[in-house]
Amino acid sequence: MPALLLAGVWTGFDYWTTTLVAMTGGLLGVLFMIPLRKPMIIEGEGLIYPEGVACSKVLLAGESGGAGMKQVFGALGIGALVKILSEGTGVLAAHIHGSLATLGTRFFGSITASPALVGVGYIVGIRIAVLVFLGGAISWLVAAPWLVDNRDYGMGLTDPGLLGAVKNDVRFLGVGGMVVGGLWSILQIRKGIVAGIRETLSGYKASMGQGVAVEREQQDMNPRWLLLLISGTIITVLALYLKVCKDPGVAALATVLMTVCAFFFVAVAAYIVGLVGASNSPVSGMTICTVLLTSLFISLAGFSGEVAILATMGVAGVVCCAACTSGDVCQDLKTGSLVGATPFRQQWVEVLGVISAAFVLAPVLGLLHEVYGIGSESLPAPQAALFASLMQGFFGDAILPWDLVAAGAVVGLAIVLVDQLLLGPRGSSFRLHVMPVAVGMYLPFGLSTAILLGGLFAWLSSKRGGEASHERGILLASGLVAGEAIAGVLIALVLVLLAEGDTDALPDWAGAWSSPMAFAMLAGMGWLLAGKVRRRGQSG
Repeated sequence: MPALLLAGVWTGFDYWTTTLVAMTGGLLGVLFMIPLRKPMIIEGEGLIYPEGVACSKVLLAGESGGAGMKQVFGALGIGALVKILSEGTGVLAAHIHGSLATLGTRFFGSITASPALVGVGYIVGIRIAVLVFLGGAISWLVAAPWLVDNRDYGMGLTDPGLLGAVKNDVRFLGVGGMVVGGLWSILQIRKGIVAGIRETLSGYKASMGQGVAVEREQQDMNPRWLLLLISGTIITVLALYLKVCKDPGVAALATVLMTVCAFFFVAVAAYIVGLVGASNSPVSGMTICTVLLTSLFISLAGFSGEVAILATMGVAGVVCCAACTSGDVCQDLKTGSLVGATPFRQQWVEVLGVISAAFVLAPVLGLLHEVYGIGSESLPAPQAALFASLMQGFFGDAILPWDLVAAGAVVGLAIVLVDQLLLGPRGSSFRLHVMPVAVGMYLPFGLSTAILLGGLFAWLSSKRGGEASHERGILLASGLVAGEAIAGVLIALVLVLLAEGDTDALPDWAGAWSSPMAFAMLAGMGWLLAGKVRRRGQSG
C-alpha cells in the first residue's frame, strides 16, 4: 500500500481498501494452507518448521517442568537481554559489517549478532544452514564484487554508500533465483498439493453425507466452510478491484492472477518457512515475483497507466498478506501437531485473528505517514520504494535490471541440474536444494552467516555430545528465539507508549567496544549451545 503513495497514485491511505486487502490476503493465507497441512506439515520430508518446533519445546518443557524449563527460561532471558543491549541501547552492535577494497573491486562481509538467528540456525541444522550461506556467498562474495567492478555506481571503492547501492542490485539476483526455486518447489510438492486438494474435495462430499470419523488431532476445518470462505473471499477481492480500478476487464484479470499467485506463494512460503523459519521468509521477494508476473500479464492484456498500477499493487498486496500469514500459520499448526492440538480450532482462531488485525492497519499506516512521511529519510520504506520502482519500470520510464533477474534464474537452474544430475544419482547425503540457496541469495549476508554459525553449533553439539545434548540445545535455541522476539515487542511498546515511535529517544551507548562485545556474545552462544551442552550430555 505505501508503494501507491510513492508511485504518486495515492495521496493517503483509503481505509476500506487497505483494510480489505489485509483481511482478504490474511484469510487466503489461512484458508489455502488448510489443504496443505497434512502433506507439508505432517508428512513434509525435511521440513522442520523451526519456530513451530521451538514453541512446542517451550510448551512441553513447561508442562514437564524441571531442568528443561530452567534451560528454556535461562536462554529466554539471555536472548531478551542481548536484544535490549543491541537494539535498545547500542552497547552490542546488532550488525557487524566489513569490506575490503582490493584487486580493483570491493568485497563485502557481515554478520548479524542475533541470538534468534543463531537459534534458528541451530534448529534447522548444518545442512540447511550451509545452503542458505552458499546463497549468500554467491550474491555477496561473487556477484557483488563483479558488480562493483563492472557497473558505474558513481562512487569510489571506499564510499560508504556503495554497500547500499550494490545491495539494491544484488536483491534482483535473489529474485531470479527464487522464481526458479519457487517453481521447482511446487514441482517437488505437487503430489502433496494435489493430494491435499483431493482430500478437501472428498471431505466436502463426505460432509454432505454420513462422513468418516477422523481422529481429533487430524480434524481440519469442515470442507464446506473452507470452500464457502474461499469463495466469499475471492468474490470480495473482485468487488474490491472493481471499486479501485473501475474497469471490469482488469478487475477480472487481476482476481484470476491474485488467486493463482496467492495459492502458489502460500505453498512456496510454507515450504520456505519449513526450511529456514518464518523469521527468514523472504516475503518481499515473493511479492516482487508477484509484481513481475502480474505486470507482465496486465501489460500483455493492453492495460497501462494508473489503472494498471492499481491492479498490480492490489494483487501484490493481497498475495503479500497471504504469504506472510501462511508462514505464521504453518508454525502454529506445526506446534499444534507436536503438542496434540485440534487443527480446526486453531484454524478458526487464525481466521478471527486476521480479521481483527486488519481493522487497525490503515490507521497505523496513516499515522506513520502523517508523522514521519513514508519514503522520507525518517521512514524510508525500502520495499515499498522497490515496488514503486517496479511499477515505474513496467508502466513508466524506469529501467529494471532484468539481466540480474535472468542471471539469478540461471544460477537457480544450475543448482537444480547439479543436484538432479550429479548428487541425486550418486545417492549423496548432501543435496543441493535450490530454495534455501535462493533465499540466501536474497537475504542480507549477515543473516546467512548468523544462521550458518547456529548450524555449526548444532553440528558440534551432535558430534561431541550425542542426541541428548542436541535435544538440550534445541531447548536453549528455542529460548533464544523466544527471548529476542519478546524483547523486540517490549522495545516497540516503549517506543509507541513513551517515545511516540521516535527511535532517537532510545539511548545510544554505541562505541568502539560494540562490535568486539558482539563477537564475544556470539562466542558465548557457541559455549552455551555446543560447549556447555556437550559437557552436560557427556555427564548425563
